[in-house]
Amino acid sequence: MSVKITGQEKLLKELEKRFDKAKIQRISDKALLSGAKVFVKELRSQFESFKDTGASIEEITISEPMWIAGVRTIKVHWRGPKGRYRIIHLNEWGTINNPNPPGKGAVARALKNAEKAYRSAIKNAIKEGL
Repeated sequence: MSVKITGQEKLLKELEKRFDKAKIQRISDKALLSGAKVFVKELRSQFESFKDTGASIEEITISEPMWIAGVRTIKVHWRGPKGRYRIIHLNEWGTINNPNPPGKGAVARALKNAEKAYRSAIKNAIKEGL
């Protein structure tokens, strides 16, 4: 699941003409972090609906910006002492024994609900950086 933003390559080329690459990367990283925070906020609200101990909500983590296949990326994942990363996919897709768990589709809903706010956060972070 990901959000596709079009026109990003053209924008980056234009920015690289005007600024040095280090500044572009700092602006890009700030925009990615801003967008990830918006998504995580929506993800946490989706997980509230079926919260039991709250461990799945507490373990949501945002990675540092990194290069993956030539693209600057941030990962939202689960990391913590309770190992909730092991069961997130079960909540999202269900199992044979429990095909419709209470949290089924929570990540997909959060992604869909946060898309406009994510794009807005990215745009605002880029405007502030320039």
